[in-house]
Amino acid sequence: MSSDAVSNTSSDAVSNTSSDAVSNTPHIVYPCLYYRDGAEMIEWLERAFGFEKRMAVTDEEGKIAHSELTFGDAVIMVSTAKTDKPWRSPLDLGGASATLCFYVSDPDAHHERAVAAGAEITIPLTDTDYGSRDYTAKDPEGTFWTFGTYIPGAFWEKKES
Repeated sequence: MSSDAVSNTSSDAVSNTSSDAVSNTPHIVYPCLYYRDGAEMIEWLERAFGFEKRMAVTDEEGKIAHSELTFGDAVIMVSTAKTDKPWRSPLDLGGASATLCFYVSDPDAHHERAVAAGAEITIPLTDTDYGSRDYTAKDPEGTFWTFGTYIPGAFWEKKES
């Protein structure tokens, strides 16, 4: 992976150019997650939660420099933590400050899959007072993941009607 390729991509992505690639990119959040062992976590996320690896790039040391995993229409990026940048695994930070939330149509089946793969369930499968059925799990390096039927805004919009 060359630094030129990274810097060209980065400058195009942050500038306000009128290129088709930039102007046609939807405004969507793509979480970037850093782990001590990016390759191991990619395999775990596929097995436990059903993510699919779209692509992965390794660095000179064979570590994951960048990857893209999909879950339905959602994309996350997973990499091995970078010692030259302030991005660390939750294991190195003493905890996580967020959870990533994903819609699944069948949270019971998804929960069963996660448990079978050894996921640590931190909040059990629950019917919430805001109309969702969901659960939260922690991956082996400490990132929290919530899967359920919550759709942002749906409950609150109904409640206001």
